Amino acid sequence: MKKNIWILNHYAGCMLFDKGGRHYWLAKYLKRLGYDPVVFACNEMHNFDNQFVKSNTLWTMKVAEEIDTPFVFVRSSSYKKNGIDRIINMFGFYRNVQKAVKQYAKEHCKPDVILASSVHPLTLLAGQKLAKHFGVKCICEVRDLWPESLVAYGHLKRNSIIAKILYAFEKKLYVKADQVIMTWPGGYDYITEKGWETDIPEEKVTHISNGVDLEEFRKNIESHPYSDSEIENPGIKKIVYTGSVRKVNNLAMIVEAAEILNKRNLKGYKFLVYGDGTEREKLSGYVERENLTNIVFMGRVRKENVPAVLDKAYVTVLHNSSTGLDKYGQSQNKFFEYLAAGKPILMTYSVGHSICKENACGFEIENQSAESIADAIEMIVNLSDEEYRQYSLNAAQTAEKYDFRYLTQKLADVIENI
Repeated sequence: MKKNIWILNHYAGCMLFDKGGRHYWLAKYLKRLGYDPVVFACNEMHNFDNQFVKSNTLWTMKVAEEIDTPFVFVRSSSYKKNGIDRIINMFGFYRNVQKAVKQYAKEHCKPDVILASSVHPLTLLAGQKLAKHFGVKCICEVRDLWPESLVAYGHLKRNSIIAKILYAFEKKLYVKADQVIMTWPGGYDYITEKGWETDIPEEKVTHISNGVDLEEFRKNIESHPYSDSEIENPGIKKIVYTGSVRKVNNLAMIVEAAEILNKRNLKGYKFLVYGDGTEREKLSGYVERENLTNIVFMGRVRKENVPAVLDKAYVTVLHNSSTGLDKYGQSQNKFFEYLAAGKPILMTYSVGHSICKENACGFEIENQSAESIADAIEMIVNLSDEEYRQYSLNAAQTAEKYDFRYLTQKLADVIENI
């Protein structure tokens, strides 16, 4: 057994405090399988105003006691928004995590395998350099396609010099990796579309999806109950969205769908939006001015309360602006929480390799618009009891396939066979 598994993820720090997230749960179940994981993260977290783990030293360690796993926080520079300061922070982490890992190894033990996880590719490069230093294998886990995601969201032109350099850098990272993990079922489609399959054979790429810790999800329903007047209202079917309320989430389209349904005079349901962000005040103000009584912006709820909220939903809504990345499949953490809730899911856009469609867990809109969302809600509200129960059962059964207990075993298989 390759026992000491060191996980590098720039943004994993919040998982310690949230007591959940991909690498927190992977570490939890790796520990149960007999491994000794360590998670290395940055002490500066995205969307925090200041360093959330303050230290004057290169690194500091905190133990996630519930899963008996060390989290090592590596110092880097502060930043508040996307821009040059964030890029400096990325390079700072890339440089300092290499020093921190070597120091940690001298004080504790050496790794047997390094799992380097993006978002940004500098973490993958740091993982490969460290693996070479220790003479061990490096698994590169890709959770965000750089620069493809920058191109998809309009931040970078596909044929620009910068994009071409980044694509070449990306390919080199995949070629040099001992194994590549991608979170989308269509991850290898991306490689073939780029024409890289000769240098990156399919057997080198493994799909390990995002998912949900069903043990924790079910525990939280009981141990962190949630109640408000809207979610407890027995007279309405709750159409629930959870997540950020920012421009990229495009909740204005959901408000527009509510307006359309209001004009149709559909009764017996209500949109409940749980979450916060820069657009919430603006959208909730519009709802009040227009006297839309079929949608309420409920504000933020604590992460551990989300399972209890979803447990009381009638249907859950997965919504954001569709991009060209959707063809590779879905890997949003929220989607798997929705599955765990065992309620039908309404996806307001379509994806390739659709888990929702293939498992009949709910409904997927082909052409995203406020009108099509309204049509779908009207249809869902009028489902027969038997149809509703079947969609709910399908969602609950599908969640079992994406339990982190199962996903971690897939990772362990990669580790032992690398």
